[in-house]
Amino acid sequence: MNREKRTEIFRRLREQRPRPTTELYFTTPFELLVAVVLSAQATDVGVNKATAKLFPVANTPHAIRALGVEGLKTYIKTIGLFNSKAANIIKLCDQLIEQHDGEVPRSRAALEALPGVGRKTANVVLNTAFGEPTIAVDTHIFRVSNRTRIAPGKNVVEVEQRLMRTVPEEFKRDCHHWLILHGRYTCVARKPKCGECIIADLCEFPITKRPS
Repeated sequence: MNREKRTEIFRRLREQRPRPTTELYFTTPFELLVAVVLSAQATDVGVNKATAKLFPVANTPHAIRALGVEGLKTYIKTIGLFNSKAANIIKLCDQLIEQHDGEVPRSRAALEALPGVGRKTANVVLNTAFGEPTIAVDTHIFRVSNRTRIAPGKNVVEVEQRLMRTVPEEFKRDCHHWLILHGRYTCVARKPKCGECIIADLCEFPITKRPS
């Protein structure tokens, strides 16, 4: 895919959603961090239901640590892998308090050193909480990037690196959200809604494979 086509794709996505953001509910970087950790192999809707009960009670590292693992589990037990997530979040709170004065760090290395935080989670926090032009490749972005040929790659790291190289600077900060939302609502996994797609004429997904 050439630069002109890629630029037009992101121009249209920006026109459709001028101020995109995550669909996870949060008001602070710490709330976002916890929500993203909880979102692994879970839906944003499910996470939001849990954090709507958790955050009014505990939304700081000290407050969540005070709940303890078992206390935290009572709020997140509807989310997949809640046992391991509860343990990681308590350890994460310990580390934030002991090493970062209870604040969410703004460096990738410090974020990835936290229990339960990998590259994707760090990218989401850096982008959404701190406005960094990072790109967190999830299943939606991986699918859309490969299907449209915006940034094909064999794995999430390859796709991320290609997006970082090829997305024009003016779109880089928000492209993460545009691609997730496009994959969640239009370029869906089983039967993409090509007839409703605003970039269908620019997409390089073979015509013969598109649903009628």
